[in-house]
Amino acid sequence: MTDRSHAVLSGLADIRSDLEDLYRDLHQHPELGLREHRTAKKAADALRDFGYEVTDGIGGTGVIGVLANGEGPTLMARADMDALPVREQTGLPYASTVTATDGDGTEQPVMHACGHDVHVTALIGCARLMAEAKDAWRGTFVALFQPSEENGDGADAMVDDGLMSKAPHPDVVLAQHVLPCPAGYVGTRSGSVLSAADSLRVTVHGRGAHGSEPQAGVDPVVMAAMIVVRLQTIVSRELAATTPVVLTVGSVHAGSGPNVIPDSAVIQLNVRTYDEATRTQVLKAIERVVRAECEASGAPKPPEFEKTAGFPATVNDEEPTRRVAEAFAAHFGDDAHTLDLQTASEDMSELPKAFGVPFTYWGIGGVDADQYAEAAKKGTVAQDIPVNHSPYFAPVIQPTLDTGVSAMTVAALAWLGNSDRSGAAG
Repeated sequence: MTDRSHAVLSGLADIRSDLEDLYRDLHQHPELGLREHRTAKKAADALRDFGYEVTDGIGGTGVIGVLANGEGPTLMARADMDALPVREQTGLPYASTVTATDGDGTEQPVMHACGHDVHVTALIGCARLMAEAKDAWRGTFVALFQPSEENGDGADAMVDDGLMSKAPHPDVVLAQHVLPCPAGYVGTRSGSVLSAADSLRVTVHGRGAHGSEPQAGVDPVVMAAMIVVRLQTIVSRELAATTPVVLTVGSVHAGSGPNVIPDSAVIQLNVRTYDEATRTQVLKAIERVVRAECEASGAPKPPEFEKTAGFPATVNDEEPTRRVAEAFAAHFGDDAHTLDLQTASEDMSELPKAFGVPFTYWGIGGVDADQYAEAAKKGTVAQDIPVNHSPYFAPVIQPTLDTGVSAMTVAALAWLGNSDRSGAAG
C-alpha cells in the first residue's frame, strides 16, 4: 500500500459499519431502471453530506457529485444503481420482498441480482474517504451514479440530458463490477473485457391452414425450426474457432393449438461479440440465413427484423488499465489478477465515449472464498456458485465491500495521488 492510499484508506475502518448498513438497506429496497428515485436520493444526500457539489435528476434519476480539490486531473468514477425483475430466493434476513410495475404495466418482483447495490455502496464509501482525506490528493473527483444499466439506456439517458455540460470534463472514467469470483479478488484486463450484445425479434410469415392439410398452407413453425438450427452454423462454420461469439435463441413462439398451422412465428435471439467487424458479420449472417430459409419455404412475404436491445462492447484502454493494474498489484498483492474475458454486456462505455476520454473497467469478487474453493476442488463451480442475475446471487458483505471501496479508491489515487499541489497525475 502506498503512503497516499494508506492516508485515504485509513478511514475505512471507521465507516465500515455505516457502509454495511447502507448495503443491506439498498439490497432490501431495489428499484427498476429509470425508477431508482430512493437509491438516487440516498446517493445525492450522502454526497452533499460529504461536501460535494451535487446535480441530480440527470437522465431521470442519474446523480453526479463533484469534489474539486486544487489543480490536477479530473477523474470520474461510475456506479450503476438499478435492479432486476427477479424474485429473490437467497433466504437472507435482508432479502428483498419488493414488487414494482414494469414498463409494460406488469407487477414484478424486484431484486438486486446483479450486485449494483455493492457498486453504489462502494462508490459512496470511496467518495466519503476522498472527502475526509483531501490532504492526500489533488485534482477533481466526480462520483457518477447511473440509472438503467440493465436496460442498456441509462448512460445514453444521462448523455442526452446534457451530462457533458453538467459535469467537469474528465481525463479518465473508471468503473467496476462484482462477479461470481472469490471475495477479495480484483481483476483487470486490457482490451476487450465485456461483449457487445444485440437482441433481435424476427417474425417469419407463413400461410395458415388446418393441421390435417399442410399442403394448403406454408408452415412458419417448420420455417422457424430450420432457422434455429441453421443459425448455430454461423458460429460453428462461418467464424474461426478462436473468435469468441455466443448466439442464443431464447424464445420461439407460434400458433395456438396442435392442429392449426399458424400464419406467423416469432423468434427472439441474442448475440454476443467483441469487436465491430465480427458484430457486423454475424448480424448480416443472421439476416441472410433468415431470408434464405423463408425463400426456401415459399413464405408469402419477407421476414421482419426488430432490434429490441443493444449494448456496445466494453474495450478497456491500454494506458489506464496498465495504471490501475499496477496500483492494484501494489495494494492487493496476490489478490490482483488478470480478468477473464466476460460474456456479459454493459453500457458504461457510452459515458467516456461521450466525453472522448479513455476508461477502464474491472471486476471484484463477491463469493465466500471457502465456498468457492470447495466448489473448485469438486469441479462444481458452475453448479454451486450462483452467477449474476440468479435469484440466489448474493455477494458476501465482507470482504466484498472493503474490496470494492479499496479498489475504487486505489484506482482513483493512481491519477489524483499527488499531494504536492503540482497537479500532476500520480
